[in-house]
Parts: sequence; C-alpha cells; structure tokens
Amino acid sequence: MTLKKVARAPGKLSIMTDQLPSIPEPDVSAENPISEHWVWVGPHRPPCPRVLFEHMTSNWRIDATPPEVHPAATFSARRRQKIAERFPDKTLVIPTGNPKVRANDTDYRFRAGTDFFYLTGCVEPDCVLVITPSADSARCTLYVPQRRDHETHEFFTDARYGELWVGARRGVTEAAAFYEIDTAPLDYLEKDLASLLVTDVLTLRGFDAGVDALLGENEADEELRVALGEQRLVKDSFEVAQLQLAIDYTVKGFADVVRALPAAEGRGERVIEGVFNLRARVEGNDTGYDTIAASGSNATILHWTRNDGAVRRGEMLLLDAGVECHNLYTADVTRTMPINGTFSPAQRRIYDLVLAAQEAGIAAVKPGVSFMAPNDAAMKVLAEGLFELGILQEAPETALRRDRQLHRRYTLHGVSHMLGIDVHDCANARNDVYLGELYEGYVLTVEPGLYFQANDETVPEEYRGLGVRIEDDVLVTADGAKNLSAALPRHADEVEAWMASIWREGPTDLRL
Repeated sequence: MTLKKVARAPGKLSIMTDQLPSIPEPDVSAENPISEHWVWVGPHRPPCPRVLFEHMTSNWRIDATPPEVHPAATFSARRRQKIAERFPDKTLVIPTGNPKVRANDTDYRFRAGTDFFYLTGCVEPDCVLVITPSADSARCTLYVPQRRDHETHEFFTDARYGELWVGARRGVTEAAAFYEIDTAPLDYLEKDLASLLVTDVLTLRGFDAGVDALLGENEADEELRVALGEQRLVKDSFEVAQLQLAIDYTVKGFADVVRALPAAEGRGERVIEGVFNLRARVEGNDTGYDTIAASGSNATILHWTRNDGAVRRGEMLLLDAGVECHNLYTADVTRTMPINGTFSPAQRRIYDLVLAAQEAGIAAVKPGVSFMAPNDAAMKVLAEGLFELGILQEAPETALRRDRQLHRRYTLHGVSHMLGIDVHDCANARNDVYLGELYEGYVLTVEPGLYFQANDETVPEEYRGLGVRIEDDVLVTADGAKNLSAALPRHADEVEAWMASIWREGPTDLRL
C-alpha cells in the first residue's frame, strides 16, 4: 500500500497570482519539488518562497499540557482482548476509513468506522488498528498519521490535513497516551503488514481501499465482520451510560421542537428538522441518522426525510430523531404529537391503540425470550385493535398467521432493532444470533406504528392520512427491561400536558 499525500486546492484562501510581484518562472514542479529558493505545493497554486517555509516552521511554543486519557480506554482494551481471543492465531486488521469527497476539494464531515471506534475510541480518519497474536496476550498497535504540525511545511500548505487548515490531531505520541495503546506511524503500516503476511490475516474490508489492495482477498474476512457485530450486541456499562446521555440530549431536542411548533406553522417541517438538529450539534456530535419530521399524511411514509411539507394545526407531527453523543452512541426515539396541542377523537383512538401495543412490546422484553417476542406481543394488540375498529376484516388470530399477515398493510415494519454506535446496530451479526434470545446488556427499540394512507379505501375516512409511531430505547436488565427514554411522555393526556407546560414557559425560547 502506497500512502499518498493529497495536494488540494485551498479554495477561498488561494493566493491570487496576479497579486504577486513579477518574478522569473521558478523551476519548481511535481518532478522537481524543491529548488534553492522555491517549494512546489501543488497544482493551481503558486510555489512558495523558501524563506517563507523557514519563517513558518520556527518559533512555535510546544504545548506542555499533561495528556488526557480517553474515558473508554479501559473498556476498549477489554474489547480488543475479547476479539483477539475469538481469533487466537490470526492477525486482525481494522481500518477506520478515509475522508470522503463531497464536491471537488471539500469532504463530508468524517465519522469513524463503527467497529474501529468500538475497539479504540479513536475518531480520526486514516488510522488502522492491527491486532497480532502473542504468547501472553495479543499485541495491539494503532497506526496513525504523523501530525502536520509546525515541524513540517504541510501544517500550513496541506488544505486537507494541515493543522492551520483543519486543526490539530493527535500524532503517534499523543495518541498512545490518550487511547492507552501502542502506536506507530501510518507510514510504517505497509512494511509491518508485509512481515505479517506469513500469518493468517483477517481484514475488515470496505473501509480503506489501500489496506484492501495490500492484503488481498480472504474468504474468512467475513468472519471478523460477523464476530465484531455479535460482540457488540452486549453493551458494557460505558456504552449504556453513553446511550443514556444521547437519549437525555434527545429529550431536550423534543422539547425544543414543541417550543418551536408555533413558529413552524406556515413555515414547514424544515423548522422542526433544523431545531432538533441544532440541539444535536450543541449537545452531541451530530444527529444519529437523518431526522424524520413528518407532519400530516407525511407521517404515513416510514422514512420521510425530505422534511419539506407544511405544518398545520389540527394535524399531527411524527418526530423520529436521535442525538449522537460525542462518543458516537445514538438515541432513536419517536413521538407523535398533535400540532395544536390536543388530539382529536380520531387521532386519540389510533394513538391509544399504538401505545397499548408498545406497552405490550416493552412488557415482553426480558432475558431469555426471543428477539421477536416484543414484536409478536405488539402485533397481537394492533391486530385486535384494527379488528375492533372495523379496518381488519378477519379475526386477529387468522390475520396474524404467518401465511396471512394481513394486518401489515397498516403497520409495515417490525417493532425492534438493536441500538448502539449505529442506529441499526450489530447488523453484521448472523441472523440466528440477532433474532435469537435477548441477553442482559442488549439495547433495542420498541416502536410499533400504524399508518393509514390518505388514499386507502379500506380505512374509514376519519383515519385516512393518519400516521402514529411511538418508539423508546429499552435496555435488557437481569430481570426485565428498563425504558431509557421514559422521560419523554407517552400517554395522550401526558403528551398534551407536557406540550402545554412547555408553551407556558415560552413558545420560541430554545433554552440552549
């Protein structure tokens, strides 16, 4: 693998060549990057004077602040040891990935690869974790890029990585102290991996094209991806605390949205999305997924993320949103609320039915039951309610049969998925493991919903265009379950009272 330095045009801060004094054309190019007086710094940029380089790389104070330690360092070490024990005779290579180009010379905001972050706590791009077998315990090395600091000219010439362009990052020494792991320069990776190819190497593929090309295909690579997905099913105490933090921030975001609802009327769903996303960036790293701010009949579209519809009094808002905390764990919560603060009789009937289904689903969560137990409990309640409303024309026990499933016209999705660093967490686990028994430490959503399309003639007219989903994040405990998002009201009367209390405090004050 050849690690290339990427020359990037610096955009707005480019030096305009017509502002430079007239000088002889220097013999400086990619083939001849350094002359006595000039240094080539990339295409579309004038060469820099040698005297400027000398001036820029001197007289910088060295930060003597004692290094911090990542709060998950101890947990990350245990996780690395556990995955190493799963593959005692193999070298494991886990890259985090590289920046992705958004447009020309601008990148998307980088987010670390989930499994890499789980094993290291590191959020920097271009890093690679290598775990090698050893007689005593596995040796773990984190390969990180050298800093583009004042000792190198890249810190002021490299628009993608230079510290004066994008800020400082931890180099080899700082990373070792912060993550409490052995580190090495990324430049050493190719040579070090070449010496390990005599052993069986498993790679987490698809994150770093250079690493993939260097190591080649191995049919057993998928075993590593699967094993990491299954290991992450059980959350340790640090993970549970981070999920609770993300959920607490999310509760604040939902209150922000209620405050902003009067302002959103006539302006649209973008206000809802923007207000919640503001809380996500103020409190956390970002949103954990694209916010669903679905008003009126848009709530019947499961993943409505365009968020460009109108917000009208008399309709309901379905808000499915989650804050991703700084350690990348995300909440995933949904509430459906009346935009004017009061459910209509028809809205309340459907809402109460969904709530009853959710309560049955949460009550079914406990160690030892099937992952599908909450789903089955909730679907039974929904089918019975649909039958009583005259929407489902056959008896619930018939409609629920595996060879029938007619109730799904109105509910469509399952009730649960795993939650963690990814909003749909542990997706690489084997199907029989993911859908197997629940264990203490699992975190999953319970989120039944009913969706009556505006043009569905099997539904009474008063219900057409109504969509209701109620979703909470549930931790499997030793003897049952804990609703981590219980701070958000769920019962219809409580929702109305909660909204009214927020509006009494002040409808447009976001209280950041």
